[in-house]
Amino acid sequence: MRTNSGADYAPVRGLTRGLDLLRTLNSQEGGRSTLAQLAQVTGLHRTTVRRLLETLITEGYVRRSESDDRYCLALRVRSLAEGFRDEDWISSIAAPALSELLQSVVWPSDLTTQQGANMVIRESTHRFSPLSFHRAMVGQSLPMLLTAAGRAFFAHSPDEQREQILELIRGGGDTEQARLAADDRFVTKIVARTLESGFASNDGEWTSQRKIGALALPILFKNQPVGAVNIVYLNRAVTLKEAVRRYLPALQKAASRIEAQLTDAPPTLPAAP
Repeated sequence: MRTNSGADYAPVRGLTRGLDLLRTLNSQEGGRSTLAQLAQVTGLHRTTVRRLLETLITEGYVRRSESDDRYCLALRVRSLAEGFRDEDWISSIAAPALSELLQSVVWPSDLTTQQGANMVIRESTHRFSPLSFHRAMVGQSLPMLLTAAGRAFFAHSPDEQREQILELIRGGGDTEQARLAADDRFVTKIVARTLESGFASNDGEWTSQRKIGALALPILFKNQPVGAVNIVYLNRAVTLKEAVRRYLPALQKAASRIEAQLTDAPPTLPAAP
């Protein structure tokens, strides 16, 4: 039977709704959304949305974040559209390592990737850590030169990429970072210290977060950074020296585990900024 549109068969309503749900999820900020938000935007009942999401999860097109229970696009959707970002793939394979790291150190951790002049948190255990001082961290930006995660990524970047990042910082709206990016001695010191010690750190240098200390390691693929993983703590509770002694081995184990998974399922390296 032909329909009014000229097609031989009527559209499959469930498939139409599923594709609409994928399009909606792809259009949300950061490609992430809650069940309630998806129901509101699509106009579908929450039960229908949940059933569709569970089907898409089973088929590998959607995943549910372990950090904030939001839904986001998964690896298989790359065969359908350009909405999937390799950063999301990295965060999905890093989740088990972050969970193991949380059990070991209790303090929260973040998996971050570069976005222009900053690092953006893609996965986090803040929601699950009893020592967390911030809860909703996924999607938050971290300044490249003032945080351990940013310094770990920056120091291990190729020289050309470093200079591109510095140009972005100098031309951006973050005056504190811009000032540091123009200080060649500061930049050289950060890179040398990070590479020599084997880890990056910050101990209250981020002026808006003076109480925070952190350790971080890059996530490397073929000797190039594709992200960074950190441990965040209150510097009044733990000194940097203590953090290195107590937490760095567990952080190294987590980074190695993530890198091993990347080797088994290699990413497309992010384009230069």
